[in-house]
Amino acid sequence: MKFGDIVVAIAVIIIVIIIIIPIPKTALDILLSLNISLALLILLISMYTKDALQFSIFPSLLLITTLFRLSLNISTTRYILGEGDAGRVIEAFGNFVVQGNAGVGFIVFLIIVIIQFLVITKGAERVAEVAARFTLDAMPGKQMAIDADLNSGLITEQEAKTRRREIQQSADFYGAMDGASKFVKGDAIAGIIITLINISAGLVIGILMNGDSFGDALNTYTLLTVGDGLVSQVPALLISTATGIVVTRSASEANLGTDVIKQLFGQNPKILYIISAVLLFLGILTPLPPFPYVVMASLLILGGYRLQINIKKSDTEELATEEDEEIEEIKKPESVMSLLKVEDIELEFGYGIIPLADANQGGDLLDRIVMIRRQIALELGIILPIVRLRDNIQLNPNEYIIKIKGTEICKGEVMFDHYLAMDSGTSQGEINGIDTIEPAFGLPAKWVSEEEREKAEILGYTVVDLPSMIATHLTEVIKKNTHELMGRQDVKILIDNVKEEHPALIDEIVPKLFTLGEVQKILTNLLKEKISIRDMVSILETLADFGSVTRDPDMLTEYVRQKLYRYITNKYVQGNTLKVITLDGKLEQLIMDSIKQTETGSYLSMAPDTVQKILNSLLNNAQRLTSIGEQPIVLTAPIVRIYFKRLTEQATEDLIVLSYNEIDSSVEVQSLGMVTI
Repeated sequence: MKFGDIVVAIAVIIIVIIIIIPIPKTALDILLSLNISLALLILLISMYTKDALQFSIFPSLLLITTLFRLSLNISTTRYILGEGDAGRVIEAFGNFVVQGNAGVGFIVFLIIVIIQFLVITKGAERVAEVAARFTLDAMPGKQMAIDADLNSGLITEQEAKTRRREIQQSADFYGAMDGASKFVKGDAIAGIIITLINISAGLVIGILMNGDSFGDALNTYTLLTVGDGLVSQVPALLISTATGIVVTRSASEANLGTDVIKQLFGQNPKILYIISAVLLFLGILTPLPPFPYVVMASLLILGGYRLQINIKKSDTEELATEEDEEIEEIKKPESVMSLLKVEDIELEFGYGIIPLADANQGGDLLDRIVMIRRQIALELGIILPIVRLRDNIQLNPNEYIIKIKGTEICKGEVMFDHYLAMDSGTSQGEINGIDTIEPAFGLPAKWVSEEEREKAEILGYTVVDLPSMIATHLTEVIKKNTHELMGRQDVKILIDNVKEEHPALIDEIVPKLFTLGEVQKILTNLLKEKISIRDMVSILETLADFGSVTRDPDMLTEYVRQKLYRYITNKYVQGNTLKVITLDGKLEQLIMDSIKQTETGSYLSMAPDTVQKILNSLLNNAQRLTSIGEQPIVLTAPIVRIYFKRLTEQATEDLIVLSYNEIDSSVEVQSLGMVTI
């Protein structure tokens, strides 16, 4: 044990022993002085504490100091009733208050006790109770706020853990203070009872046992009782005040003294001038004594004048400092470094769209973007970078553009005070509106007014507001380009996340089998075809199994896709039947014969006219499936899939190409067409 631990443990044991065993009067005087010193120390610490959690031992300290005072009360009572003398400290306190008049001294003592019990103790107890209740009620909201900041990327995981721990500590502290305040209340009640016992029992002992007269006994025991009560109640009053200060302290960056001076006398000189005018009126034009009011008014006028000068000086210095900093920042060669940074995702908009992104004007676009990051994480398993929102005066007021890696990907335009109505295929009538194209999926749509909105919904149209339209467009753009957003640092974050629960798996793969760059290529291959990488454990285990067989990222990607066959089946199969387009056996053989191997990987080498015939046949079959309401899906042999997918990217990027090994064996496959040469 450390030395401090031993001292505290011994001190608590001694306090308990004092209750049972009498101690010398000299030692009692020292302990009474120590009691007052501890109370002053606690009071000053509470005043200079910026945050209540900085004084987290306060509830336990209340219990120890209360027990200490009660043990001293028992010791002094033993001497008062047994010997009629309780030491020089108690006698000095009693003489100072009584001053020859026992009645007046006792009344003064009672007033002090009443103030301590009814005002300070009761108030501190109530504030502690309310603070504990409010703190516990606010915990869920604070936790949700932390989760929202974490999801939006405003704080890191470590910062979130720290803030959650602070919230829990705050709840524990105020809960403990609620209980500890009962110690203070019980101590005050015990002090009153002990005082009554000392006086009544002292009179009985002095008159009946010691043979003193009633007057002598009253003076003796009243003096000792008042002295004993003051020695106990003064520290109790100080600690009760400290309790009230601690539980009433709100969030601040300074201590109580600084806050009091700054907030009462350091904000607005006009307030001081008004108060001084009122005091001058009371001192000069009323029967009140003029001297104190005129002096106080003069001091307030002087204080207001000094405050006004300091505010002007501070504003001037702050303005000059800001100008100097701006000049120095411009002069620094590093000031251009911020211009070199390219944002991963940007949403720029004209000034007319600003109200949609400004929460102060009721806009919720920022909240929707926070939900997009959560949606992408759940669907694709990627930690999306923060989406930067910027207004651009070069755009039309109602125009917006979406950029990936600093390059414009697409743009859109909205019409304010209108809604976007799209025909879902089940609409049963016509609506009045302005024809347009829905930006996310390129579907025909109409801008409809508020009056036409209800009619459109009744007729079966899908009606969305402007923030929903922009958020949907942004979501689809991000989904199509997630493979460009996956960098090596993002891969490291995902791998570190897996390592927390599967350290053996990571130790086997990185960096023994693969570098971060090689894992990145495989993950980007999956994301490019909108395959989720959320199941990182299965992906990495597959790489560990086949890493010694091949280093080709394309082949490893195919192995991973086959491992994720259940996910792929659920993604593309409706019910238990999969309607597909297949490849002719000769075409598959031709593709396999056209694969060329190099040191950096493999590629497909085929004559341009042959490629054109394949694409024409594919498009004809795809149009046939689209005309009957089916999604075109091509099913190929595993070794052919990746190469045929790259071949079709020349005609369409959205075509789904699967292999037989990626479909669950329980699924019934129906071929509705065949690609031939």
